[in-house]
Amino acid sequence: MQRVRELLDYKYLRREQINGFDNYKYSAIDTSPLSQYVMHPFWNWLVKFFPRWFAPNLMTFLGFLFSVMNLVFLSYYDWNFKASSGEVGTTPIPKWVWLSCAFNIFIAYTLDGIDGKQARRIGLSGPLGELFDHGLDSYTAMLIPTCLYSIFGRSNVYSVRPMRMYYVCMTVYFNFFVSHWEKYNTGVLYLPWGYDLSMWGSTAMYLVTWWMGFESWKFELPLGSWGSLPLGNVMEAVLHISAMANLPLVVINVYNSYAQRTGRLLSFTEAIRPMWPFVAYFVLLLTWPLLSPNDIMERDPRAMFMLSGTIFSNVSCRLIVSQMSVTRCEAWHWQTPMFALSILASFWLPVLERPVVYMLLIVTTLTHWHYGASVVNQMCEHFNRVCFTVHKRMPTLDIKSPANQQERKEEPQTSRKLD
Repeated sequence: MQRVRELLDYKYLRREQINGFDNYKYSAIDTSPLSQYVMHPFWNWLVKFFPRWFAPNLMTFLGFLFSVMNLVFLSYYDWNFKASSGEVGTTPIPKWVWLSCAFNIFIAYTLDGIDGKQARRIGLSGPLGELFDHGLDSYTAMLIPTCLYSIFGRSNVYSVRPMRMYYVCMTVYFNFFVSHWEKYNTGVLYLPWGYDLSMWGSTAMYLVTWWMGFESWKFELPLGSWGSLPLGNVMEAVLHISAMANLPLVVINVYNSYAQRTGRLLSFTEAIRPMWPFVAYFVLLLTWPLLSPNDIMERDPRAMFMLSGTIFSNVSCRLIVSQMSVTRCEAWHWQTPMFALSILASFWLPVLERPVVYMLLIVTTLTHWHYGASVVNQMCEHFNRVCFTVHKRMPTLDIKSPANQQERKEEPQTSRKLD
């Protein structure tokens, strides 16, 4: 039991990281016209209807759960992405699921947009809320494309095969990671336009599917003398473009931060240091399905999508911690050897490949959840907060009281947290 308690109370954040959060100031630039002229005015109006006791972190978490609900529904009715393929012997996803998905993704988008406004409204904005928000966003990067794939399914004519959708997921992970790598170097988070467009696009696609059925997407766009293009391929191209369109701006912003001496001005090796764990997993998780002895991507694509999304979320969260605390990022992720050995084992004994995928999925998910919960708990202890309420863990001491002044001298570290 002692071992279990120690494991559950494991501290991931180093002292320098904890201290680094004390000096953190939020800095972000949002130039999206959709966000500036439509969504922010709407969110500013909507947030006034929420009671002041409604914790911003609770908004963030509820929004994330609405996105998770879509994954749960679609996993239950369409685990292998065949329900919308139109093939003989498949059962279509019930129409109410598509309406629910549209509602869930819009509510998730809305709560994600107003949580920060609620925090500023009640005076609770700070690094805990931003870390919690962006950490869950890193997980959502897997949820959005995975759920959208169920609209088109694995049709041989009107959609793309799972491996090509896997490439889309990888592109989305890269886009999210590189945005925070940009902030790691520049100190400013430049919010990409693609996020707002993807949330509105997802909502619209779910509504169309609910109203007209998945069959409404089964056609080809005429391209004149070039022939025609299936709509599933159009979606694939749009997702790739929307994810990668941000990359040139990232390069420009990082370059300008060095040229104008406004960023952290790290050496080249230090600037690219956060990329190493991402690149390692990128190579491993692309090599595996390409060389799979059992064609694992065709046999169980959802498990591969979820596995890759979970480990990339963990790598991104560690970068976000380093970026916000202005500390040196890790150049090596501790689970990398486990992934490499598991892949080799699946090549050596093909019969183990699918069990290995699920073993990795379970272990990676549990360790990622443990990491997230432990980091949030450390932050709550440090800032004297209760994550899902607006209350403090303990009353703030009256520094004018002689007794409390003596207590502050005897326990400076604890008292600093209470301030």
